[in-house]
Amino acid sequence: MNGYDVIILGAGASGLWCALAAARRGRKVAVVDHGPKTARKVRVSGGGKCNFTNLDVGPANYLCANPHFVKSALARLSPWDVVAFLAEDNITFEERDHGQLFTLEGAGKVAGALTDRCRKAGVSILLEENIKSITGKGPFTVRCVAGNLTAAKLVVALGGPSWPQVGASDLGFRLARQYGLDIVAPRPGLVPLVFPKRAQKMCAEMAGNALPATVEAGGMRFTDPLLFTHRGVSGPAVLQASNYWQEGRPVVIDFLPDRSVAGFIEENRSSNIRLGNLLARVLPKRLPPLLLPADLAETPVSQLSKKQLETLEDRIHRFTVTPAGTEGFAKAEVCLGGVDTDHISSKTMEVKTTPGLYVIGETLDVTGHLGGFNLHWAFASGAACGAAL
Repeated sequence: MNGYDVIILGAGASGLWCALAAARRGRKVAVVDHGPKTARKVRVSGGGKCNFTNLDVGPANYLCANPHFVKSALARLSPWDVVAFLAEDNITFEERDHGQLFTLEGAGKVAGALTDRCRKAGVSILLEENIKSITGKGPFTVRCVAGNLTAAKLVVALGGPSWPQVGASDLGFRLARQYGLDIVAPRPGLVPLVFPKRAQKMCAEMAGNALPATVEAGGMRFTDPLLFTHRGVSGPAVLQASNYWQEGRPVVIDFLPDRSVAGFIEENRSSNIRLGNLLARVLPKRLPPLLLPADLAETPVSQLSKKQLETLEDRIHRFTVTPAGTEGFAKAEVCLGGVDTDHISSKTMEVKTTPGLYVIGETLDVTGHLGGFNLHWAFASGAACGAAL
């Protein structure tokens, strides 16, 4: 039996940040993970560039059944705190669109910095340890293949089931249920949408093409690049909207968000150019024939009727489709839903009904927008928990 003050399940961003904070307060900490490497999601985040925070981080950037839950942790860890933390390892950054901060040295450097600092602080990081069971209510016993670990406090930092290809699972949810915690139904977030069969021909022909677009779902609108896939659409605008899309509900796409197609037509009203050819000047040239009825695409601009203009505006600015579904957790960047935050202290991340048990990071019902917000939440919730430990 190996005794610790704290056992943290999960060597991801939240677990490592929490471990470091607790170890610096003199706690004897063990981090247990079934994978061969620490911070596996961090290592692939941002396409390997690691979008580690956002200058505009705030409660409005998060989805949670309790919109106030994130306020306390976010207030205690600013984007500049994260920048300062990484600067200690000479990790530099650049700002991109919408306040996103990316490392210049790559995601592996961030993962390495978290890991190295934990080890220097005395944290025991136990990798490739399969958890067989958890028992107790303080002290807690973690049965692993290699032996048993005990601690007065236990932190669940196991993430959610998004990105199973890097080892993600629903173990955190199963453990939460074991301790009587409710789970807000998990579903894929920041995920590509799959179009119904009738619309997939357009997607297949446009696959690989991207353009600026506004995508609306669930009353929220996002303007960013849209990318056609073989089965539907992806890209930042779609990923953002996917967090708000509900099964069976439509999404509305504006393929020309920065200008009025009616105004563009009016500017060229005297021209006899075919409509499809004119639109190819402002849209990918293969798109207009796929969006418009064949007779409309072939109509000379000078001969367009009022009804045809209304159809044109609907197809370009208000293209409406009800997705058949999403690409699922295998392609999702995050998991929506998770442990109901009503059970959790927003200041310490401790379970209200089980003193000594804590839940942090993506295992909670907290999901950020695209753009560094989810990694920042991992750090912020880990910091809040680590300080309480």
